[in-house]
Amino acid sequence: MNDYLIKALAFNGTIRAYAVDSTNAVAEAQRRHQVWPTATAALGRTMTAGLMMGTMLKGNEKLTVKVEGNGPAGPIVVDANANGEVRGYITHPQTHFELNENGKLDVRRAVGTEGMLTVVKDLGLRDFFTGQVPIVSGEIAEDFTQYFVVSEQVPSAVALGVLVNPDNTVKAAGGFVIQVMPGATDETITELEQKLANIEPISRMIDRGLTPEEILNEVLGTKNVEVLDKMDVTFSCNCSKERFGNAIIGLGEQEIREMIDEDGQAEAECHFCLEKYLYPKEELEGFIDEIRSQS
Repeated sequence: MNDYLIKALAFNGTIRAYAVDSTNAVAEAQRRHQVWPTATAALGRTMTAGLMMGTMLKGNEKLTVKVEGNGPAGPIVVDANANGEVRGYITHPQTHFELNENGKLDVRRAVGTEGMLTVVKDLGLRDFFTGQVPIVSGEIAEDFTQYFVVSEQVPSAVALGVLVNPDNTVKAAGGFVIQVMPGATDETITELEQKLANIEPISRMIDRGLTPEEILNEVLGTKNVEVLDKMDVTFSCNCSKERFGNAIIGLGEQEIREMIDEDGQAEAECHFCLEKYLYPKEELEGFIDEIRSQS
């Protein structure tokens, strides 16, 4: 089944909600980077959050999420856009530990408890919007909850989960974001807090095979949810040989000439999908000709 996300309202439009099944997207990142379980959980949670945040945008808008903690897994980088496309990588994918005291993957230990969560939004304007908050737990979901409250002034509850099979592949991944909008009554907020306090962990809901609609029904109550939109989401990388070629041209004639003299060629690898692009001597010399023609 394809991954998909739903956008919904609840409690007469005073609660905004998103829920996503991101299993295939996270599995593709795990496969490409050969990620070990604890790192997979960290990367998958960040990709899932990025997916939901991306679909809060419009048109061709996009964003980049960076989780830079002091743990051994290193920085996590995720790109997402308003069309439900996501890509991501974790700096040290072969990071794994024994389960924590709660019997869960020890994401906090991998990510670290100190550092920054940064969100950079490209809204098609001259300047990017950048929001940044300190990491509060390293568990990812709590850190995104903090981001929404502090950077975007939207009281939110974020749940993210990734289940990994014994062979390191991804069994299930998904999450939800619940946001309180202006006009929400104290009664609604109290009811929502009670539901969130007693809801089972998102990983268990995913493991039970619940759909995004069923997840929101469990969280908000069947009679409260009004689904506004449903969209497919997917792992997608927009790298290309032409794009990397333009980056090589940007290095200038001298550096390209050094590539030719030292290696006789150049190779570029995408951080996000690990696709490799080879530029033989003839292409590099063509780049030099292009630089000279523009000078």
